[in-house]
Amino acid sequence: MLLPAKNEVARHLRRYRTWERVMLASPTDRAARDNFEDSGYTLCVLMGKRCAREAVAAAERYLQTSLPMYLQEETGRYLPEEAGSRTQEQPGQARKEQPGKPRSARRGPPSGRRSTAGR
Repeated sequence: MLLPAKNEVARHLRRYRTWERVMLASPTDRAARDNFEDSGYTLCVLMGKRCAREAVAAAERYLQTSLPMYLQEETGRYLPEEAGSRTQEQPGQARKEQPGKPRSARRGPPSGRRSTAGR
């Protein structure tokens, strides 16, 4: 899961909260409402949520917890290798297969056939 830098999330969350206060102070100000909605949309995109309320909650959780804890909360599972404890493969080293786990076959276009797209 790819997540934005915490300082970016904090900056956009501050911007959202600022425009929220401005909009609540003058609800008829169309520019304030537009900026508030834009900042909410930006948080939705950053946090991968569908509504601003969920995005704000996710941003606050993300800023208050460590990355492995946040991922555990979001996905409902915790894998130690996702937390960075995975060892890096060295270039040129073959990957060792684990017993009981067959290696998946690579899939590509059938041999002898070419794509007719664009013709």
